[in-house]
Amino acid sequence: MHDLHSMVIIAVVATVTMLLRFIPFAVFGRNKRTPDYITYISSVLPYAIMGMLVVYCVKDVSITAAPHGLPELISGAVVVGLHLWKRNTLVSIVAGTVVYMLLIQCVF
Repeated sequence: MHDLHSMVIIAVVATVTMLLRFIPFAVFGRNKRTPDYITYISSVLPYAIMGMLVVYCVKDVSITAAPHGLPELISGAVVVGLHLWKRNTLVSIVAGTVVYMLLIQCVF
């Protein structure tokens, strides 16, 4: 029974993933020009998502209680600094996450 349940979940997830990948081709076709609003959304959406994630990550930080938001500030500075230096989003985010985890586990 457990195996059947797992197989059904995997099948549903795979089907939804495939549909999400195929729908744009069905809607816009292969030979049609992509609408301007879709091009615009695809250019601004990554920045909007990053901004939303930053707000979500710092929404509960208390600057009045120890450690006064220092781990978040330091790791955020690492992310910004690395991104300005290397221009690699993945490296910046991974390094910032590692720095943050080291700070909250070992320093603060």
